[in-house]
Amino acid sequence: MDYQTTVSNKEATTKKEKRKKNTIYDQKPTPAFVGASWASLFVGTIAFCIGLWNADMLLNEKGYYFTILLFGLFSVISVQKAVRDKLEGIEVTKIYYSISWATTVISIVLLIIGLWNADLELSEKGFYGISFMLSIYAAIAVQKNTRDIAYIERNQKEKDLF
Repeated sequence: MDYQTTVSNKEATTKKEKRKKNTIYDQKPTPAFVGASWASLFVGTIAFCIGLWNADMLLNEKGYYFTILLFGLFSVISVQKAVRDKLEGIEVTKIYYSISWATTVISIVLLIIGLWNADLELSEKGFYGISFMLSIYAAIAVQKNTRDIAYIERNQKEKDLF
């Protein structure tokens, strides 16, 4: 008996190519995941803002943290869009892709620097950090769900036409 125990490079390459070509995204996110994503975005963002509203800090400090929240949310949505565009074969310039990632990292670093130097209790610093991270993660999930649903609906319309 002559058993073949290895796969040649040519066979492995063609199998990978077939897998890549056959990848079809036709599973809509479940309503539970969509709802959980939106709920997480609202809970994180509103908690962060309520914390700022009730904080005993100067108005310019509150403005700094609020701006960092908005900057972070926009940055992660931009990163998710750029990553998804590349996945779908839509051209994304390297500079836009790099700037999206850089602004995301910068927003997180600015929050860390602000909290490090803030005259706040450690529990307050943790609260702002966690609610910020929850918000930006949820923004990515909401954007992903939105793109998934739009992609699937667009492909379904194209199938229905033919």
